[in-house]
Amino acid sequence: MTTSTDKTIQWLLDGDPAIRWQTLRDLAGASARTVAAERRRVAQTGWGARLLAEQSTDGRWSAGRARDAGLYTPKWTSTTYTMLLLRDFGLSPTNSQARTACRVLLDRGLQADGGINYKPDSRSERCITGMVLSILSYFQLDDDRVGNIEKYLRNTQMSDGGWNCRRVATHSSMNTTISVLEGIHLRELSRRGDTRALRVAQAKAREFLLVHGLFRSHRTGAIIKSEFMRFVFPPRWHYDTLRALDHFQSVQAPRDERLCESIDLVNSRRGSDGRWSLEYAYSGKTHFNLEPLRAPSRWNTLRALRVLKWWNEGPTGHS
Repeated sequence: MTTSTDKTIQWLLDGDPAIRWQTLRDLAGASARTVAAERRRVAQTGWGARLLAEQSTDGRWSAGRARDAGLYTPKWTSTTYTMLLLRDFGLSPTNSQARTACRVLLDRGLQADGGINYKPDSRSERCITGMVLSILSYFQLDDDRVGNIEKYLRNTQMSDGGWNCRRVATHSSMNTTISVLEGIHLRELSRRGDTRALRVAQAKAREFLLVHGLFRSHRTGAIIKSEFMRFVFPPRWHYDTLRALDHFQSVQAPRDERLCESIDLVNSRRGSDGRWSLEYAYSGKTHFNLEPLRAPSRWNTLRALRVLKWWNEGPTGHS
């Protein structure tokens, strides 16, 4: 490890508990006991504790007077998006406040077809369903209805391997696919679903991303959207290349040559100080800002370094 990388890791360790425990686990080679002790601090101090302190007594965030207020809107302070942050922070899966919120999201969002939506008299929306499945699975909610959500997503996977929130679409969406892919991966890890079917669905979805080199049209080779090239945290419902690469490293997928250009992109964005900046933030009210825009970002740096570690040390082959 270079001196520059050592300094960067120390800088990460000077950050919030959500950053520190993941740095200890993914980059610093700390013991399981040390990692677990730091992870417990997510609920006690810093960003995680601040979010938990803003939860209403009924389990929601941004709760208004209406029965379903604060479930998915306002963005980005609703219960759904707050729980996505707590998931990414690494809050304990057994946290009682999170489990209460999970119950609310399931009870008030489950539709007759097995998916999730929070608009009155609406049909399920696949992007929202994927995000909520990831929340319920991460926090290990023990409810048979979560299996219905899993089946809904497996049954709505498109022939190209991905998903699209638009019902009349003929091609999958990168935005929807990454949210669903994260959800079904966490469902597999929860050991409560159909493991074989979930693995098959994930393999097809990752192949969909690989066919596109993570950001290019499979037909023309052109960049699909310039937004896909920005490194953003939190990503909300949006797709970007670093988010996709972080998924590949999280499953320890074999290196694939179709990811080379994306890896080059990550390397090219590293500053002379060994850090990656926060390149963009999606507009909308937030509970509080995690990091300043266009400044060195611990979130982007943590994710980029663990992606590069996986890439440099992992096995070759197709995922």
